[in-house]
Amino acid sequence: MLDYEFKVNEIIERIKEKNIKSVGLQFPEGLKTYATDVARQIEDETDAFTLISADPCYGACDAADVDMAGAVDLLVHFGHTALPLDYDVPVLFVEAQSNMDVMGAVGSSLSLLEGYERIGLVTTAQHLHLLDEITSFLEGNGKKVVMKEGSGTQKGQVLGCNFSAIKDLDIDAVLYVGSGNFHTLGIKLFTDKPVVIADPYMNDARDIDEFADRIMRIRFARIAKAADAKRFGIIVSSKKGQSRLDLAKVLKNMIDKEEREAFIIVMDDISPELLVPFRDLDAFVVTACPRIAIDDSKMYKKPLLTPPELEIVLGKREWEDYEMDEIKYD
Repeated sequence: MLDYEFKVNEIIERIKEKNIKSVGLQFPEGLKTYATDVARQIEDETDAFTLISADPCYGACDAADVDMAGAVDLLVHFGHTALPLDYDVPVLFVEAQSNMDVMGAVGSSLSLLEGYERIGLVTTAQHLHLLDEITSFLEGNGKKVVMKEGSGTQKGQVLGCNFSAIKDLDIDAVLYVGSGNFHTLGIKLFTDKPVVIADPYMNDARDIDEFADRIMRIRFARIAKAADAKRFGIIVSSKKGQSRLDLAKVLKNMIDKEEREAFIIVMDDISPELLVPFRDLDAFVVTACPRIAIDDSKMYKKPLLTPPELEIVLGKREWEDYEMDEIKYD
């Protein structure tokens, strides 16, 4: 049994219905091991040939439509839900629903949610199809589950760069079903509520207070190190779903007014090696994926800031008003 449901039969029906002759396949890193199996099934059951993207893929913001334009009639993007963007080729988004049992981890979360009645429930695309089951379980154990749609996201869905589905909810605590800690850091900062992770990959539940405190100490250290920076590089992504050139221009103007220098740098995949030539710059501001500055901080010798962190450096925002950067899809 596969760990994920790729809905290949639905893809094949679409290919036959539209008489598609060439198909691009794009997977996030954790799903690339299934790429040749999916391609083989498509080619065995249709007249279409397939092209598999090997480039890194971090979300629907990173669709390979530009790379595959002119080469394929359809791009199938696995693992994420669609964003309201204009793509260069037709894109079919397949959520790649996880077949993993999450209820053991959800059950373990009850002890950490003790004393909280109104629970904000959120997850990622892989587990959205389980939200009704999770809701029934929680409400059967005396909880009131609260969810809403976000800006460009489905009900109960959070992205690494978009937490709108959890904002302004009348809740006592948040339960996040999924792996890792990054999403929950954003949830914690945006809600200022207790946050519990039900992690089906570890089959356990945990709170994030210790993790959040450690990350915030690192972020404030980066901000303090950038306080004396005179020359900034403002990084703009060439990825369609991450490109915020208008924001970069605003930040450049903000820096210039403080009698410091700023230069806008356009990149696709951001890495420490690509920033090495810019030796005269003291710090960088990332307007691309907000996770880069947080998750990859230790990889960079010079401070890598988010736009709200730059505002703290320049005295435009108080330390107490720290918030996560977001990319909004209205």
